[in-house]
Amino acid sequence: MWYWLFKYVLVGPALRLLGRPDIEGLDQVPRTGPVIIAANHLAFIDSLYLCLVLPRRVTFLAKQEYFTGTGLRGRCQRWFYTVSGQVPVDRTGGSAAADALAAATRILESGGIWAIHPEGTRSPDGRIYRGRTGTLRVALATGAPLIPVAISGTDHVNPRGKRLLRFGKVRISFGAPRYYLPVEADPRVVARTATDELMRELATRTGRHYVDHYAATFRG
Repeated sequence: MWYWLFKYVLVGPALRLLGRPDIEGLDQVPRTGPVIIAANHLAFIDSLYLCLVLPRRVTFLAKQEYFTGTGLRGRCQRWFYTVSGQVPVDRTGGSAAADALAAATRILESGGIWAIHPEGTRSPDGRIYRGRTGTLRVALATGAPLIPVAISGTDHVNPRGKRLLRFGKVRISFGAPRYYLPVEADPRVVARTATDELMRELATRTGRHYVDHYAATFRG
């Protein structure tokens, strides 16, 4: 209930007013069944806009820290992520990557939409950076269709280092579904190659430069 209340009443209307989202290719997203949404990452509100424009419920994997904070801010943060149905993942342990992939697989096996930013962190300068291979590893393991999503304009609505949101123009373009089947070749090589192709496509579709190395963890 809270997810839809946030989307249509508490948060969604303000996001529409601020970003005036221009959406392309939404009909590419299957109406039922498991789906992977893989988008570039410019600002914190990227995930909010994806939830806003997709008619189906979207689930992200959220850092465990969002569910364990203290004080008023920590309690509010924990409440928000919990009632909106996001899944906590511990990223600190040695098995963190495997646990995250297992959690994503469970979302898809239940017929849901799993959304992820393969870059792993917000772009520090607006360019598209090398993606982590976990997204493609899950796609190969589950057979779920992967939808590449190009996002632009959220970094103007939610500028780096600024607390207040601004008016701007957000554009979200959904590409055609990609299907990946298990192959006899080394899955690590296949995942790496497919991830590089995905990120280069997102760079082309957003008109942003592609950087063939991982982005530093975003601070601030």
